[in-house]
Parts: sequence; C-alpha cells; structure tokens
Amino acid sequence: MCRSKASIRQAVRPYCFIIPPYMLKEVAKREEGAMREHALESLAVSAQLRGQRAVLGLLPQAMTAFAVGGKSRNVFDAHHTEDLPGKLVRREGDKATRDKAVNEAYTYAGVTYDFYKKIFNRNSVDARGMRLDSTVHYDVNFDNAFWNGNQMVYGDGDGVIFQRFTKCLDVIGHELTHGVTQFEAGLVYRGQPGALNESFSDVFGSMIKQWRLKQKADKADWVIGEGLFTPQINGVGIRSMSNPGTAYDDPKLGKDPQPADMKHYFKGSADNYGVHINSGIPNRAFYLTAVELGGYSWDKAGKIWYVALRDRIRPSTNFAQAAQILIAVARDLYGVNSAAEKAVTKAWKAVGVL
Repeated sequence: MCRSKASIRQAVRPYCFIIPPYMLKEVAKREEGAMREHALESLAVSAQLRGQRAVLGLLPQAMTAFAVGGKSRNVFDAHHTEDLPGKLVRREGDKATRDKAVNEAYTYAGVTYDFYKKIFNRNSVDARGMRLDSTVHYDVNFDNAFWNGNQMVYGDGDGVIFQRFTKCLDVIGHELTHGVTQFEAGLVYRGQPGALNESFSDVFGSMIKQWRLKQKADKADWVIGEGLFTPQINGVGIRSMSNPGTAYDDPKLGKDPQPADMKHYFKGSADNYGVHINSGIPNRAFYLTAVELGGYSWDKAGKIWYVALRDRIRPSTNFAQAAQILIAVARDLYGVNSAAEKAVTKAWKAVGVL
C-alpha cells in the first residue's frame, strides 16, 4: 500500500476544488455586477489557497494527531471569513443544529465514512481513523468546496448559479476521496495523473450517493453535483459520468467542455492541463464497466477501482497505465477471462485509451 510514501507526498499536494477554474472564469466573462464580482473573488481565493500548498506543512506527524480510531466528525463555522477551521459548532454525537449546512456536512461526512468502512473496511480517509473535520460558511458567497489536505471546507454559493455546497452527498464524497488518494496513490495534480485524481473522486463520490440511495448501476443518474445549480441554470450538475460534455449548457456558464473519449482529449494548459476536463474519459470508463457488470457499482467495479487506487496506482500513472492496472486487478480478483476483466477492457477500449 506504500502508505508512508503517500503520507509524505500529501505535504505538498494541491488543494482540490469541486468547481474547476474554467467554470468560474466563464461566469466572470459572461456576467456583470455582483455575479462577476463573486466569481472573481472565488477565483482569487482559490488561487491564493493553491499558492499556499508548498508551505502547508501537513507532515505525517501532524496528521496522526487527528487519528481517533473510529468515526469522529467535527463541524466548524467560519462565519463568512477565511479563517480556518472556525468555531466548533457540532462534534461527534451532538444533536442536529438549526443550520442546514452544519447538519449536511456532519451527516454526509458520516455517510462517506460508513461507505468506506462497510464496503472496503477502510477506517476514514487515511485508513487509521483520521477525524473528519469540516468548515461551513467559508468566505462570502464563495462558489466552491475543497479538501485542503487536512479538512473539508464549504462555501455557501452565490444563490444565483450555485447553491450551498453541503447540499450534495456526491460532492462531499468526491472531496473526501481526494483525502483517500492523498494517503494512497498520491496522484500528481497535473495532466493525466491529475485527471485520474479527479476521476477517482467522481467515481467514489457517485458510488457513495448510489449506496445511500440503494441504486443499482443502471438506475443511477451518474451526475456529479445534481441539485447544486439553482433552478435558473440549464444543467443537471457539474459533470456527467455517463455522457461527459452534457452536464450543462447555459448562458451564464457556457457549455460543459468534458470529452468522452481520447479523440476529443483536451491538450491545452488550462485547468492544470485538463485535470477536471479530461477526467470525463476515465469517468466514462468506470460507468461503462459498472453498467456492463450490472448490480451495484461498488460490488465489483468499485472493488476493482479501490484496490487499484490503494495498491497499484502511482503518482505519475497515466490513462494507458491505469487501464492496464485496472484490467490486471480485475483479472486477479475475478479470474482470467472473467466477465470483470472483459468489462474493464471493453470500457477502456470504448473511450479510446486502449
């Protein structure tokens, strides 16, 4: 599992945001007045936080201070400042508050913990019982949520395009899975390794939502952030795993730029060389695998992806390498020429990686 090496890598990993910069830039370009200011402010804060990553100093010794052995959650309130973690407003076992954001952050962190524990026998994001800390009401009208290597942070959204970021279980599952990747594969947040980093978070975020809803793969919506947009936005969510590039098309946001296959691979330098954009390709590979195998996505497809992330994916793994690793894991788990091995191979061929 190489946890010691992965733990060291997490000290200089970037902040991982659910809303990619290209979406906020489109808002700033297309809108005027308060909406433009909100987008520019969110972009500026995000850029500032990314610039702090080299001095974050989250060394393994510091992380072990938060290892408590079992499910433990703290929720803090930043009171619309950028000060972290903020005021502690709910801890493990406390009754619900009157604040929806506090209760959602608490509940959905718990669902994410339960999923990893019950399905993969994983004790929190670090596998050693790390406490799950969350801060709500970060900044003013902040259009994002992020994992900073230590905790979850949620903005309230602007109320015009984005609603509060604690609203969606898959968003919270996505961001906490960045923590899992941090402690395991340590995928470099740039280019294809970065797109795989984002994709693993989408994969597990979607599975966590499906698990809570008891949905089989063919009944799930496979949308990341369903319900995050306000009703006035023409979009189902921020990404579609089943049909990348179709999640939204709106005058305020532009059109979803994700490719569904390598033929339409994004080759530019934006978005850290396409970490959010090109994640649509491995996302669709997982979706195709899960639907091909049928039943619940976490039973077979999810197990293959989890074992690969935990044991075999490395910081610089690219798409082609990831495909071969996942095929090998499917073969090891379910047998040579098994339905699982064939499904994984077929999926990566369908998206043009193989």
